[in-house]
Amino acid sequence: MSIEEKIAKLRALEAEARLGGGAKRIEAQHKKGKLTAEERMQVLLDPGSFHELDMFVTHRCEAFGLSEQKIVRDGVITGWGTIEGRLVYVFSQDFTVFGGSLSETFAEKICKIMDLAVENGAPVVGLNDSGGARIQEGVESLGGYAEIFYRNTLSSGVVPQISVIMGPCAGGAVYSPAITDFIFMVEHTSYMFITGPNVIKTVTQEDVTFEELGGPSVHCQRSGVAHGAFQNDVEALSAVRKLLSFLPSNNLDDPPARAASDPADRRDEELLKCVPDDPNKPYDIREIVRRVVDDGELFEIQPDFAGNIVVGFARMNGRPVGVVANQPAVLAGVLDIDSSLKGARFVRFCDAFNIPLLTFVDVPGFLPGTNQEFGGLIKHGAKLLYAYCEATVPRVTVITRKAYGGAYDVMSSRHIRGDINFAFPTAEIAVMGPQGAAEIIFKSEIAASADPAATLKQKTEDYRERFANPYIAASRGYIDAVIDPRDTRPRVIAAFEMLKNKRKKGPSRKHGNIPL
Repeated sequence: MSIEEKIAKLRALEAEARLGGGAKRIEAQHKKGKLTAEERMQVLLDPGSFHELDMFVTHRCEAFGLSEQKIVRDGVITGWGTIEGRLVYVFSQDFTVFGGSLSETFAEKICKIMDLAVENGAPVVGLNDSGGARIQEGVESLGGYAEIFYRNTLSSGVVPQISVIMGPCAGGAVYSPAITDFIFMVEHTSYMFITGPNVIKTVTQEDVTFEELGGPSVHCQRSGVAHGAFQNDVEALSAVRKLLSFLPSNNLDDPPARAASDPADRRDEELLKCVPDDPNKPYDIREIVRRVVDDGELFEIQPDFAGNIVVGFARMNGRPVGVVANQPAVLAGVLDIDSSLKGARFVRFCDAFNIPLLTFVDVPGFLPGTNQEFGGLIKHGAKLLYAYCEATVPRVTVITRKAYGGAYDVMSSRHIRGDINFAFPTAEIAVMGPQGAAEIIFKSEIAASADPAATLKQKTEDYRERFANPYIAASRGYIDAVIDPRDTRPRVIAAFEMLKNKRKKGPSRKHGNIPL
């Protein structure tokens, strides 16, 4: 056989691989509004940058007639490419081949690129569209999942890991995305659950659909498992590209800086109007965040979950920062179980990957109630405290209004080693709100008064004037500066610039024991 004939054979095998499960199954994929595994790679990566590995791998199973059904690639495309010129490793599961089910060789392909990612310090993006373990292989496929889970764990905090759920992801398959840093889902075509509707019907007698059990609305709004939902495959993949633009390639690199068009010394007159004069009136903290960060751009994470806290990525003078902000527009910005978990996970990610933290504080405390206490608010609230205490990245805090009680301590205060702590003149830093404090301190005087309501009101205002302001904390050095709100952007940028070479390490240990 001549070299020309051998090359022709090669091209034929490559064409066969790109057909996956065949034209009919590709058509069925498109009818569901889904791209093929190969098309998804083309959308995700820079044009012409993809280098495939293991194109000709096939499964090894001989049982149940599978020896006669060997398809090259074996249901997953793996390799590397670039996003905005930066190296990433990718796997894309192909639902047209055995329903995207995972075999022993399928898992080996994924494990190979995960090992390369850690060795070469680059992110891993997994595009999930799979019916689960290939049951014909039995324990071999289960072992393959475990090998992936183990690598997910070893990679955690070393290279960013992003999972995109673009179809089914069920049973043991869900644990790999669960260990990764971010999970994006696609509306109407993706779902995640450990046990499916049929099993649930048998065990608990509950009737539930795939969407109701594990669709994007469930995991982005109720469970908090996923970090964002998108209308279609293209939007989800574009969001991955945008997310990666804020992240370093690994835990030894700095986040990618870029030239800033937004002036570092820009003042904003509108910031004088953002915090209402009435301390009980809600406002949208995003308005303040967007007026402070570069070009008003905030890439929010989990926007539909635990709305009483806002987390996301932005830039300050071209450098990425992680933003954590209490949201007075939702539950007055109070901390509860969900918001504590959301904030803690985000803070720990930023700390693992050298992303400075910018915290905006307007928090009246922790949410009272039996549901919160029985649900473990003490333990879950401590996770946010632990995350901030453990963080060694540069940390700048801005108190816009309320900072009450233990929640003041938790939100990156000076006492848990926030590096620079600013406060607006509207800041109220106290053990509790003025009225609650007055009711306790002046209880006897109020009760003995001819007009208890009027006395309470007067004592509340007296307490507010004396204690509910930033100046007592500033006099003790707990607040580094009380600032004109209009100067927030230049003051924060100057602080981060001063902190850019911060070096801080905790005591030597294997690892801490976060209150899981």
